[in-house]
This record gives sequence, C-alpha cells and structure tokens, in this order.
Amino acid sequence: MVGIADGERERVCAVVVTRDRRELLHECLLALRAQERPVEQVLVVDNASSDGTAGMVRSSFPEARLLSLGENLGGAGGFHRGMAWAHARGYEWLWLMDDDTLVRQDTLAALLAGADRAPGGVPLVLTSQVRWKDESLHPMNAPVPRWRARARLAEGIAAGLLLVRYATFVSTMVRREAIDRFGLPLVHYFLWSDDVEFTARVLRHAPGYLVPESVAYHWTAAPHAAATPSGDRFYYHVRNSLLLLRGSSLSPIERQDYARYLARSIRQYLHVNGCNRSSALLLSRAIRDGLRGETR
Repeated sequence: MVGIADGERERVCAVVVTRDRRELLHECLLALRAQERPVEQVLVVDNASSDGTAGMVRSSFPEARLLSLGENLGGAGGFHRGMAWAHARGYEWLWLMDDDTLVRQDTLAALLAGADRAPGGVPLVLTSQVRWKDESLHPMNAPVPRWRARARLAEGIAAGLLLVRYATFVSTMVRREAIDRFGLPLVHYFLWSDDVEFTARVLRHAPGYLVPESVAYHWTAAPHAAATPSGDRFYYHVRNSLLLLRGSSLSPIERQDYARYLARSIRQYLHVNGCNRSSALLLSRAIRDGLRGETR
C-alpha cells in the first residue's frame, strides 16, 4: 500500500447512524469537521428521527450527505444502508460510528497511519481505542485480542497494533474489500451485536487491528456494558446472540465461549428482573426467534 506520506490519498466516507439525538449528533459532526486529515464525505443515516435532526444537518452541516430512512431500521439497518451507499460510490474506507461517538482531531489520521504500518498489507478492519468521559476504557467497546493467532498477534504488537477478533461500530474503519468478500451487516439484527457479527465474520478470515493512538469517546450517560440486563431491549441481546452462535462468524471454540457469556447474561437478567411471567415471556420469545431466524 502507498501511504499517506507517499502521496496517494484513499477516500474515506464517515458513516454516522442517528435517531432522535440531535444534540449528540451535532457534537459528533463538529468533531468530524475538525479532523486534521479531513474525510472526503460525511454520510448521516437518519433512522426516521422526529426531533428535527434532518433540518439541523441540512442547515448546520451542508457538506454532509443526509440519507433519511422512512422507518426506524435500528442500528443494524442504518449501517447496512449507509455502508451500501458508500460502497456503491467507490470509497476505499468506511469510517463507522453512532451519533454518540466523539473523535479527536487526529483520530482518523492515526487510523490511516496504523493501516500504513500493518504487517502483511492493508487490513480489512481498523478500530480506535474507545474511552468514556473520564478517560477510562469504555466497557461496551473493550478490545478482544485474537489470542489464538500468536504469531500474527506478536507481529501486530511489534508494529504498535493490537490484533483483534471483532470490533464495535464506534470509530471503526472497514475496507471496501471486506464488503466485496463478506457482504454487509445484517438488517434483521436491528439492535445489538450486529457490529460484532459483521466484524467477527470478516476477521475470522483476515486480520484487523486496534490502533492505540487513535482515540474516540463513546459519550453514553454511564459506562455500561453492551447488553444491560433490564428493559425490553434485552430481547435483542438474547435473540441476536443465538443468531450469532448459529452463524458463520465464530469458530467452534469461540461458540463455546460466547454461549457461556450468553448464559451468564441471562442469569444476571433473571437476578435483576426476577423469574416472573414477563421475564419468562421475553426470554422465550427471544430464544424462539433466535433459533429460527436467518443467519449468515
């Protein structure tokens, strides 16, 4: 690969998925506008917001393209649509983030510099170190090293990179070749685990790295883990985890590990919510749909 310093500039499209969080999106887009290495295009995928998001983007960020969806397709559907849009227009890198992602001025430049020094050629996935407001690592986006690939892990460390098994869509860059080879995120996941399924599907067959000096902030209200054991949205965690276990993204050993993680999270959910009729109905519906839903 010819690096940035060598004069070849590969085009980057930042894909930002949003719904009804106009103020957070405004800060996210301001940070993208301030990049030392500017993006060629910012694409905002609006999941049928009702808070004036579209008008704010048009008036305050005229340089951004707005893809307004007629219905809320969730994070999974938003990234599917946005990545398909950017891929169809020939961008070499798709820089993915939710509307509560805040990047530093050098976040993109650091990611691209990481691509330049990656061992073995251009990686298909690069991701930033993700922190919370207090500078601690965000537990939702903690990196999962690819421990079993010891030689490649060591090569990455020698280059100042961490070989990872999957990444979340919080300042993660995907090479267009990844979509050519492995397709897009799955729309029917709707919420939670769509990014894990997609990046794990890609990185089962190709290396991807965390670039430590590339830092982004996940501006959640609290530094919580990915699937909080409360509320109706826990349905998506259970259903999508079962879809992931049935799909092609994980190896047999990894499926065992992930199944244990799912079992622990269900136990925690029942501990928090009690073994009542409502909890039982949510879990039974999630298990039913997860065992019969479409996988890849």
